[in-house]
Amino acid sequence: MAAPEHDTPEHARLETDELQEGLQEGLFSHLIELRSRLMKAVIAVVVVLLALMPFANRLYAELAAPLVARLPQGAHLIATEVASPFVTPLKLAFYTALFISMPVILYQLWAFVSPGLYKHEKRLARPLLVAAVLLFYIGCAFAYFLVLPAAFRFLVAVTPEGVEMMTDITHYLDFVMLMFFAFGLCFEVPVAVVILAAIGVVSIDQLRNGRRYAIVGAFVIAAFITPPDITSMIMLAIPMCLLYEVGVLAVRWLVRPRDETTSS
Repeated sequence: MAAPEHDTPEHARLETDELQEGLQEGLFSHLIELRSRLMKAVIAVVVVLLALMPFANRLYAELAAPLVARLPQGAHLIATEVASPFVTPLKLAFYTALFISMPVILYQLWAFVSPGLYKHEKRLARPLLVAAVLLFYIGCAFAYFLVLPAAFRFLVAVTPEGVEMMTDITHYLDFVMLMFFAFGLCFEVPVAVVILAAIGVVSIDQLRNGRRYAIVGAFVIAAFITPPDITSMIMLAIPMCLLYEVGVLAVRWLVRPRDETTSS
């Protein structure tokens, strides 16, 4: 008796080919969508950059204000490279454009990733994404308005007698951007705590019992990141400790215990 048509090797080969073609088409469509999302993000950065370029020198003057206001009389910033007066403000304009466009960039990333997430994952990811952006901005503002003035006041005060403090504009930009990035990341403590609890690495009880270790870790990180003065270290360590407590509260509100999740 002849074998049914759907059991023949040729039919099985056709099904395999169709499956491979479907996978290739799905991958190709995802790559096209990813390219489209990346292009939209790049366009947003470029548009903001073009709008900021005429104000690049003014932006740098605002960025340098915390140091310039505390320099001794007669001291000023200098440019040690020929192209620095032109290139450095443009670098700052690019960083600012990236900073302003970050919500658009993250939205494009979210629009690409969200279709593959479950409903409960979307419920947790949305507030985490918004909180991460806001906390990063708050960390940068905290560094600019509070930490940098205190650090520059200390550095100017400890400058040896006979040494004239004249900072290169490129080195100053690199230093401030590093401080912004470091403080922005340190202010992400609540988001990191919620993510660790959501994936089951730590529980709410472990977070409560680990407060003393979190405090010690905050001061160690602050001592490593901030300029070498006790004021800057305390100004970073204390907010990190408070943000840790905010993260513990957020875990209690947003993250369901794993046993409840599995039972439901």
